[in-house]
Amino acid sequence: MAQTARRLNDGQPDIALAISRRLSRQISHLDEDQRLVELLEASVDANVKTIIHILANDIPIQHLQPTTAATEYALRLAQRDIPAHSLVRAYHMGQNSFMEASFPAVQRLDCHPDLKLEVLRHISGVVYQYIDWISLYVFDTYEKEKRRWISARGNLHSSLIHKLIAGQPLTTSLFEHETGYRLDQFHVGAVVWNTEAAPGPDDPRNLERFVLRLAASCACIGPPIITAVDPSMVWAWLPFGPKPPSLDMDAVRDATVHLVKECRLALGLPARGLTGFKRTHEQAQSAKAVALASNGRTPAAVSFGDPGVAMVSLLAKDMDSTGQWVREVLGPLARDDDNAAELRRTLHVFFTMGENYGKAAELLNVHRNTVKYRVSKVFDPPGLLPAHNRMDIALALQICHFLGPAALSGGRQGG
Repeated sequence: MAQTARRLNDGQPDIALAISRRLSRQISHLDEDQRLVELLEASVDANVKTIIHILANDIPIQHLQPTTAATEYALRLAQRDIPAHSLVRAYHMGQNSFMEASFPAVQRLDCHPDLKLEVLRHISGVVYQYIDWISLYVFDTYEKEKRRWISARGNLHSSLIHKLIAGQPLTTSLFEHETGYRLDQFHVGAVVWNTEAAPGPDDPRNLERFVLRLAASCACIGPPIITAVDPSMVWAWLPFGPKPPSLDMDAVRDATVHLVKECRLALGLPARGLTGFKRTHEQAQSAKAVALASNGRTPAAVSFGDPGVAMVSLLAKDMDSTGQWVREVLGPLARDDDNAAELRRTLHVFFTMGENYGKAAELLNVHRNTVKYRVSKVFDPPGLLPAHNRMDIALALQICHFLGPAALSGGRQGG
């Protein structure tokens, strides 16, 4: 048993990652947010390590304490209103995946087949007991947090917002009467979140204050409508009356940087009425997804209307296919090394500036001839990218600009 546990421990990171990917791919709602995906990976990793320790050291289940990651993941699912059956199903699917990973380790044992069967039986029993124990614990944690969160967040104001977004039956007159927010006007949806690893108890209130000050700086006609999503995130809608606003995104970014530390903002486009209320929120969510996937490459405030954000938000939903396409289009420029990165940046700026060498050189702070040399190195025969048209290349560069290594070939290579 100890020998099998050592072999499982050697492959533990790969086992945990494979289980995480399977769960997020096959169970609804578990991949709705990059933060949730990261927390899922942490929870699976901690649970797999615990099971291996039990097997290696013959630890009784009753002596265990739930891992912090597993508990926090259950709390976060409850706060996001993700159904409890997704959590329970994840544990049962994880149980099956762990057993599948155990078979090869047992088969490699140098012992009698009867003993291998006994080892498998023991592993199966331990894993069943552990999953039964931990799933009961996290489900209880989930239910308690759901009740607490609904109590803290679930006033009529927030409940109506979530009903409206979910498309549940709700009259405009009831919503406006109870919330005091008019739907027959232009709105800009906003998602605001805190990037600190451990949100403090005052964070929701701080984010709400930020939205109020942002609304004032954007000349909104009235107070925004705001609802907390979890301790580190709020949704908001900025009201602009009968005329669509023209937001100065540079001013919005400055406000985001200076008003709240570690705060990030994603905005939708101005849209009117009930349909617009939902659409601008969806756009803000898409802009947030690009900001999270970019791993710090985007500014503190991102708008769905920023160049490339809308297209990249769609492509980022299937990163495997998108990354493969980017590598096919960019070829050697998709390598994750300094030379390729320099050429990608030059080409991206060159296309952004309308293929103007002088403007690109000014933005890159290099000589005009340097830009011409780098561009010719890529396109002039026998250039690095002779097979694709410039529109494809420009889009692939836009994806790299936002998503970086996620869209490139793995690992850094020599230049």
